[in-house]
Amino acid sequence: MFETLKEILVDKLKVDPSRITPDATREEAELDSLAVVELSMLLDKEYGVVISDDELMEAENIGEMARMMTERRATV
Repeated sequence: MFETLKEILVDKLKVDPSRITPDATREEAELDSLAVVELSMLLDKEYGVVISDDELMEAENIGEMARMMTERRATV
């Protein structure tokens, strides 16, 4: 799921791919609150994965966001 998340961040939100690692924080990946809201909407609309922007904001790093995606996708 990490690769899918990375692809979304790079292609849709124009994040520099070199900044996206599993251990990168939101700040290190340059994801501001608006980008996180956009990510939440994209995940729901395009992947059927419902994760609120608040939950994504609370994630410690990109890897944790990917884990959330995996968990939510498994319940769909």
